[in-house]
Amino acid sequence: MARPASDRLPHERGFHVSWDQLHRDARALAWRLQDKEAPGGGEWRAVVAITRGGMVPAMIVARELDIRTIDTISIKSYKGDGDKGIQGELVVLKSPDPAMMGDGEGVLVVDDLVDSGRTLELVRQMYPRAHFATVYAKPKGQPMVETYITEVSQDTWIFFPWDMALQYVEPYRGTD
Repeated sequence: MARPASDRLPHERGFHVSWDQLHRDARALAWRLQDKEAPGGGEWRAVVAITRGGMVPAMIVARELDIRTIDTISIKSYKGDGDKGIQGELVVLKSPDPAMMGDGEGVLVVDDLVDSGRTLELVRQMYPRAHFATVYAKPKGQPMVETYITEVSQDTWIFFPWDMALQYVEPYRGTD
């Protein structure tokens, strides 16, 4: 008999993403974006990665679309004394080049995942004409992105390759 969802550990309802899978999915995101016009028409001028998770997908998208101008924006959520996994106020730690960004016209903003949508909502307020794209999207955050590849349920924990290590795992049945 299955345990109730509330009794499960995060990895028991997790979605494990390998480096290969992330690469394939980020390339699929680029393919989906290649036929879209940048807001205001024309070519994409730049890619902005939301750090840290958006850096790998942004690099792959930029490579596939031959976009040479890449920058980052870093946002952290704080609650009390530092980040202990509890969402709080969003703070911009590093912004992209203001001259490049303008209002975001012609810019792709790329992240690995949109979860609640809070981070992308803040970035959208800063750059309302940018195009927002993520590799993975949860239902609460979907309204914040124009383009994504894979939808996952809100209660699924995504394990990205930079969060995991290869290690030995005991077989389900004994080794005898």
